[in-house]
Amino acid sequence: QVQLVESGGGLVQAGGSLRLSCAASGRTFSSYATGWFRQAPGKEREFVAAIRWSGVTTYYADSVKGRFTISRDYAKRTVYLQMNSLKAEDTAVYYCASADRPWGGSWSRTDFGSWGQGTQVTVSS
Repeated sequence: QVQLVESGGGLVQAGGSLRLSCAASGRTFSSYATGWFRQAPGKEREFVAAIRWSGVTTYYADSVKGRFTISRDYAKRTVYLQMNSLKAEDTAVYYCASADRPWGGSWSRTDFGSWGQGTQVTVSS
């Protein structure tokens, strides 16, 4: 089992930036990748971005490409999500998750077996 703790959420104006952090502990060596999902009120939880622990391969949802950047500090077992040019529609609870299976062409919730508690991001327009 992998334990994940998110931080860095908050309130920001449209056009602003936030950086989320996800600190991992436990059986991190069994994780293929770490990803970020988000869930807005009344909507399904959706994939945002992911990064493999080995190598530098990254994955992004089309809605955040060019605005969000995922990165990792392997030594600290921490994954970051830098969010720039934020929009009101980015408002959601953001969850960090650990993938326990390799990428199969796309990422879905079922690929991720461990989840953090979530951190709220609110973008005011």
